[in-house]
Amino acid sequence: MPENTPMQELAERARAVLPAGGFGNFDPSIFIREGKGSRVWDADGREYVDYLIGSGPMLLGHGHPEVLEVVAEQLPRGMTFFANNAPGVELAEEICRAVSCAEQVRFLSSGGEADMYAMRLARAFTGRDKIVKFEGGYHGMSAEAQMSLAPARLVNFPQAVPDSAGIPEAVRAEMLIAPFNDADYIEGLLKEHGDEVAGIIVEPLQRIIPPAPGFLQSVRALCDRYGIVLIFDEVVTGFRFAYGGAQEVYGVTPDLCTLGKIIGGGFPLAAVAGRKTIMDHFDKAIVGADRWLMMLGTLSGNPVAAVAGLKTMEILRRDGAFDTLRANGARLMAMFDRHLSAAGIAHRVVGHPTLFDVVFTDRDVRTYRDVQAADAAKNAKFNAALRENGVFKSPGKVYPSLALTEADFALTDAAIEKATAAIA
Repeated sequence: MPENTPMQELAERARAVLPAGGFGNFDPSIFIREGKGSRVWDADGREYVDYLIGSGPMLLGHGHPEVLEVVAEQLPRGMTFFANNAPGVELAEEICRAVSCAEQVRFLSSGGEADMYAMRLARAFTGRDKIVKFEGGYHGMSAEAQMSLAPARLVNFPQAVPDSAGIPEAVRAEMLIAPFNDADYIEGLLKEHGDEVAGIIVEPLQRIIPPAPGFLQSVRALCDRYGIVLIFDEVVTGFRFAYGGAQEVYGVTPDLCTLGKIIGGGFPLAAVAGRKTIMDHFDKAIVGADRWLMMLGTLSGNPVAAVAGLKTMEILRRDGAFDTLRANGARLMAMFDRHLSAAGIAHRVVGHPTLFDVVFTDRDVRTYRDVQAADAAKNAKFNAALRENGVFKSPGKVYPSLALTEADFALTDAAIEKATAAIA
């Protein structure tokens, strides 16, 4: 019998000690050994152009020398202190300069934590209990976020469907689910429940689905009318769409936003940012014990992540960085569209040049249900063929980076051509 490859051996070891053989994030059959610039190598030595980029944070590419330099300078000074540190303060100052809603910042270790605390802040600030989220919207792994994230069973709105075991039934009663891009539905929902709703949490770009013209503006106006906290989940879009995030691009300022991925430069770091009057609920001296929101995190604001994030953000401020990123993404979007259109395959390239994917459908994509109605089997076959031909991506997103080279574009174009042939 042939010997197992290194990846097969790792998979066997992982199945013994990890539930489902993995970390819960990605295909557990693949093990990445290393990354450099725009490329990654698996444990068997196969090389790929990386469009997963760690699910978003490696916007500059892997191992950017300037980021490595500041991390190497910080490491001997200390990795974490569970105490304030200067790099964390400097990072908070820069976020407040860059992000329109940010008057104050509180750091955490993950975007899911940030989303959980943002919803809790909305409840503390308003004294109300209900949260509105949009079907298919991803906001981490809290009980609230796991309502109607990816429901296989489609029910009538605003009923919530839990996507995980272990969530108390009581949580469902406090979550109201709405279709994305339907401002009329939100208006009707709030006519009935507006005085019970603490917050509306939304990805400005929901996974890859852009907001319809005027949708976010309508939600902002309805939140103002009913005294509801508007939360933008910008864990993905923050410092990716533009330096000021999606709120800069779409011209809508929320009351709170959550940030992650890029602000840690590849290290664990996230944040809640927003209006001081809401953020005051993290300060017992201001709001009192009854209205204080307790928050602790061992690695929150750690200096290694802070210096990596600061350097990443400095590089993004340089002339042309976002022009290059958007141009890279637009070039990739055109590649997918050109090959699939030439083959007569029904599809839509959906998203923004900095974050998009192909949906195999013959209709426009405006909601989670439009994505669910697409050809999932064709999507799986197409993505498998891309990987076989040296393109590494998630099943539902393409993350362009600033590290892409002409050789990467050439390899990607050839891989898309072969993947198109595989499903034609």
